[in-house]
Amino acid sequence: MMLEIAIETDAEWDSSTDWAALARKSAESAIAESAFPQLATGSRPVEISVRLTSDEEVRALNEQWRGNDRPTNVLSFPMAETTELESDSGPGLLLGDVVLARGICAAEAAAKAIPIEDHAAHLLVHGTLHLLGDDHGDDESAANMEQREVRALARLGIANPYESAG
Repeated sequence: MMLEIAIETDAEWDSSTDWAALARKSAESAIAESAFPQLATGSRPVEISVRLTSDEEVRALNEQWRGNDRPTNVLSFPMAETTELESDSGPGLLLGDVVLARGICAAEAAAKAIPIEDHAAHLLVHGTLHLLGDDHGDDESAANMEQREVRALARLGIANPYESAG
């Protein structure tokens, strides 16, 4: 796969973790389990922009683009049309942007008693699937997306995050 990850991290994110490598592996796993797995094996360059930032920045983005004045764990901003996702060849494909909020990610990881890296990988998989057209707006879509997430995380050696979610 010709995947380019453009990553930005701010000071809140621990610099001892290789976030770029984690983002790449997470995105590759999500793409392989998506409705467009040919992007994982094709010759087409694919790019995702990842921003690891503060809760406050995510809150501002969420308010600006979604009308929700609150932080959230991950935001996705898809840029590709479905027809662009269907081809595994052609010019480079910018899938879009994924933004993670450090404080929320860390708090959710602590509440689940899992490493922040595992939870960040889950959020990156989730965000990448949104870039690829998945959503969770209804029960069927949510179940499909959850199954893709679980399979993508299994590729990374991360346990099913929904098993203990009751």
